[in-house]
Amino acid sequence: MTRILTVSRTVVQVDPKFHPAGQRFLVKMYPKDKEYRRLKLSQQLAAKLSAHITASALGEDDLLFTMPRRARPAARLRVLPDPATLGFTTPNAAGRQYRHGTMSGYNAGKCRCRHCTNAAASYRASRRAAGKDQPRKSRTVDTDEDGHISRDWFRLKVWNPALDRTGLPFRVRAHDLRHAHASWLLAGGADLQMVKDRLGHGSISTTERYLHTLPDADDAALDAFAKIRTRTRGRSA
Repeated sequence: MTRILTVSRTVVQVDPKFHPAGQRFLVKMYPKDKEYRRLKLSQQLAAKLSAHITASALGEDDLLFTMPRRARPAARLRVLPDPATLGFTTPNAAGRQYRHGTMSGYNAGKCRCRHCTNAAASYRASRRAAGKDQPRKSRTVDTDEDGHISRDWFRLKVWNPALDRTGLPFRVRAHDLRHAHASWLLAGGADLQMVKDRLGHGSISTTERYLHTLPDADDAALDAFAKIRTRTRGRSA
């Protein structure tokens, strides 16, 4: 009803040997200063969440989104696309580009698209099959005990495909959305204190760092000054 989201806990993915109960995910109080974070959601986002809760018949203690359960192991990639059809990576610091779907693109180009990562995985698998490297255990994360979504699954199944569909010429981290959100709030006229509270910054000086990203900041200041001058002249008359 109020569209207020209260964040009171966080889930951390850890090595089971560091978990008190030997599990993969640890739920702890949020955030670091032990204070809840509260922020208001847009009507559109609140409506989508409400529809999702209703369609999934979720209760108050259920997770909004859970790790999909796999009935069988994921099929291994057998045929890799021809690198000649995949284009080139973003230029590195030296201005060099490499073909997607190659080890050069993965190592020298530092590209982590699905084509380059698949090429690297295939290369390493072929070396292990030939006895050149020591085999290792599968690194799949078992989340059957609590349903939390692992970092790798979200990155590989949700984040990377979304980036590929955008066609952006550079890679974006999920954390970059936080920076963009703060910059857009300030560009839209939100005050520093409100943005500080929304992002959970401990000091307003941290929030002030986003001001340098506003190309129209000087224009906004001049407009505000002109507005005050016009109001003052009107009262004098």
